[in-house]
Amino acid sequence: MRPPVGSPTLTRRTRILLIVAGILVLLLLGGSRLLNLYVDWLWFGEVGFRSVFSTKLFTNILLFLIGGLLIGGLAALSMWIAYRSRPVFVPVTGPEDPIARYRTLIIQRVRLFAIGIPVVIGLIAGFASQAAGNWQLVQLFLNSTPFGTTDPVFNTDISFYTFQLPFYRFLLDWLFVAVAIGFIVALVTHYIFGGIRLSGRAGQVSGAARAQLAVLAGVFVLLKAVAYFFDRYELLFSQRSDIFDGATYTDLNAVMPAKLILLFISIICAAAFFAAVFRRNLQLPAIATVLLVLSSVLIGAAWPQVLQQFVVAPNANVREALPIQRNIDATRQAFGLGPDKVTEVPFSGTSSATPQAVRNDTATVSNIRLLDPAKISDTFNQLQQGKAFYGFPSKLDIDRYTTNVNGAPKTQDYIVAARELNPSGLSGNQTDWINRHLVYTHGNGLVVAPANQVNATLEDTGGQSGLPVFTSIDVSTDQSKIPESLRIAQPRVYYGEGLDSDGTGYSIVGAPQGATPREYDTDSSNYTYTGKGGVSLSSFVNRAAFSLLYGERNILFNSSINADSKIMYVRDPAKRVQAVAPWLTTDSDPYPAVVGGKLTWIVDGYTTLANYPYSQSMSLGQATADAQQGLTTRQPDQQVSYLRNSVKATVDAYDGTVTLYEFDQNDPVLKTWMKAFPDTVQPVSAISQDLRAHFRYPEDQFKVQRELLTKYHVDDPNEFYGGSSFWAVPSDPTAAPGSGSDAAQPPYYVLAGQPGAEGASTPSFQITSALVFNNRQIMSAYVSASSDPDTYGKITVLQLPTTPQTRGPQQVQTAFVGAPQVSSDISLLSRGGQSSIQYGNLLTLPVAGGLLFVEPIYIERAGQDTSYPQLAKVLVSFGDKIGYGASLPDALNQLFGTGAGDTATGSTPGGASPPATGGTTSPATGGTTPPATGSNPAAVAAAAAIQSALTQLQAAQRSGDFTAQGQALAALDKAAKDFQAAQKATSGG
Repeated sequence: MRPPVGSPTLTRRTRILLIVAGILVLLLLGGSRLLNLYVDWLWFGEVGFRSVFSTKLFTNILLFLIGGLLIGGLAALSMWIAYRSRPVFVPVTGPEDPIARYRTLIIQRVRLFAIGIPVVIGLIAGFASQAAGNWQLVQLFLNSTPFGTTDPVFNTDISFYTFQLPFYRFLLDWLFVAVAIGFIVALVTHYIFGGIRLSGRAGQVSGAARAQLAVLAGVFVLLKAVAYFFDRYELLFSQRSDIFDGATYTDLNAVMPAKLILLFISIICAAAFFAAVFRRNLQLPAIATVLLVLSSVLIGAAWPQVLQQFVVAPNANVREALPIQRNIDATRQAFGLGPDKVTEVPFSGTSSATPQAVRNDTATVSNIRLLDPAKISDTFNQLQQGKAFYGFPSKLDIDRYTTNVNGAPKTQDYIVAARELNPSGLSGNQTDWINRHLVYTHGNGLVVAPANQVNATLEDTGGQSGLPVFTSIDVSTDQSKIPESLRIAQPRVYYGEGLDSDGTGYSIVGAPQGATPREYDTDSSNYTYTGKGGVSLSSFVNRAAFSLLYGERNILFNSSINADSKIMYVRDPAKRVQAVAPWLTTDSDPYPAVVGGKLTWIVDGYTTLANYPYSQSMSLGQATADAQQGLTTRQPDQQVSYLRNSVKATVDAYDGTVTLYEFDQNDPVLKTWMKAFPDTVQPVSAISQDLRAHFRYPEDQFKVQRELLTKYHVDDPNEFYGGSSFWAVPSDPTAAPGSGSDAAQPPYYVLAGQPGAEGASTPSFQITSALVFNNRQIMSAYVSASSDPDTYGKITVLQLPTTPQTRGPQQVQTAFVGAPQVSSDISLLSRGGQSSIQYGNLLTLPVAGGLLFVEPIYIERAGQDTSYPQLAKVLVSFGDKIGYGASLPDALNQLFGTGAGDTATGSTPGGASPPATGGTTSPATGGTTPPATGSNPAAVAAAAAIQSALTQLQAAQRSGDFTAQGQALAALDKAAKDFQAAQKATSGG
């Protein structure tokens, strides 16, 4: 059988069909990408950040062209050289030689293959070069800003490692790929056209093929020498040690010299390959290659292992002392934990506080928070939702406002929540397309409640007690009765956290002037959006684009959509900030604030690096995870060795305006990005005092820093190596079993006195956390970061001694639930399973020279969709003592003595709560005295019954008689109800 000498030609019709098919394939593959580009271009124009879009797009196009031309061009050049240097005569090995068939096919369409193969390779390489993050490498390199700090090994500015070295490595990797592909293309081409023949015992290689392949191999090995050069610098990110990151003793004394040796061997090996161009055999480059491989194994791998095992390991604490010190210094510098930020204060943790001392600590005691923002979302939803299509997030936020009280300014912390549109709450015909996207378009205002108050203690009212003291600022509120700092000129919420949850959370708003409003506002009125938010739908092209994007023909054909209509999308504040500043990592918990009369979302933005020399690398996702991570967005598991809260961003809840503010003027990473995207970040001077007053020290940054402080509070390298002084973040003691009970306790925002300055009268808004000793539940430290404008970012660490020991959160919780009165009341409150008990956040507060633990207890009806938590009791602990009451003043009075709770805020807004109707506890006896009954005989009898039941209960608990305990609890329940009934009868209720 003879090999074919030709192939069938394509008809004109077949060619046209193939061209049309190719165009359709391109449209299918690239059409959606072009559509997304157009929609993004419109959106960036709306928010005023189109320069970000164009810079990122231009950089990606540049990467595509350079990557495609570099690799595709080198492949074409390699193929051309191999083809031009092919042998004139190529013997055919036999009638069935398959190579001859392919050779003939290629020769007949040599232009198609010569252009097509490099183009395909170039396209693949071009798209691959645009991989996520590559554009950032380029921009960081082009706009590099010096740190003004050098590394301790090479004495090179840190910017080389963070901005330049990653780009050099990226470029080097692509050169490796380009040369490797060029080598493969040349090898295949030479084989097809006879430059390389495998017939015979040894085969044959033409001189031209040998020269080209030798040059390419030599260039590859030469690039390897360059890689060894850069490897030396990358040793400063080494993770060889399990104790710290950075170049170890072995890296500095074995690996680094090995890299230099291998660099020179690589140059020699490359020279051997280049010499092969002029020699008829490949023995010299083969010997050089074997030398390089053996050197890599012996010098690059074996020798460091020998040094590690026989020199370092027996004396690791001494050998690694210098690298550990470098790691400590670099980590503190990279994460903002230097002495300019962190103040360590010795703290005994113990105190025999008097009632007067507690009462005088007004900055803390009068502001103790009773409401847990992670527990009372259902309370807000049930009592302040208003409509089923409104809602609040699973975890509410905390902020502070200053109001005038009796003519004097007073700062108060509030639980705050925007009443947002909840698309999942729509039902029936509300879920059709018109209602979902044209009628129900926005939320309604802000709801706040003082964090340290409830409306009444549990026994004071018939079921409506233990609730927040709500203030709603919405479209129907008479704002003349609202404190000026909480007044909102435009309370409608078009941009919020819950509007992008399903991916189709767009709204179409706007109408011609004078047209009938169609957007739901209240039951008696509709509204037409008048703000500047949204992308115009005035053109057919825009309507068609969004119709294709969402797969919704109604956008194109609905008659209500007109020249004045606009479409709102990307409505989540964090996503808007992330989109306009893709170089930022946003905090997982944006929060709403009233700033200058506008409802504004505040979003914290971080600049991060993964390659800060000697700094400890950690997973951002793991470091920020805690027992409440299911209630907020989780951070990605990216490795960071540098973190700065360099940007404060705001998003207007009405028109979606995004503003970025420079917050850390000393951050070289931010300066670099500001050069890459000029005029996108406002200077720090543009931050108003009103806005600055609502800045919080960001929660995710604090979580990362407290995790690092568990180790990096240690100064001595030997002590660090031993780890005996390490701390740990305690697990959340209030988490329900099986629901993340081993997860870390979250930090808490509180309004309290400055740590270490107990007795001060001015409270400070701060984020706090308790720490315990490693593998123990004993308190080791109390960490607080200030959010006040004058002291913002100052971290105070109260260090507790190992003796005497101070109970940690888990031990305090164990003492709480093990207290006889608490356990019996919990059984009573649960009413045989009809109600569920929820433990609120366990706060740790420095008070009167010691640590005061405060925990609210909530009660909620079990098995009811409409139930919600109510504050039932308050637990407090100080030293080895426990207090327990229906209100905070009651609990403090029980713990410290009468008068200690006089300055504490209880159930009556603006002051301390009246005595609980269930009785107040006597600190002297530890027993319970019946409540005041006046001259009401029925009340007197009921009070006596309460005392009798309590006596029976205490006796039953001492004897361990569970049957008697149940009977006593039943009697106590009946007596309490009789007492409440007698009081109502006396008051006429």
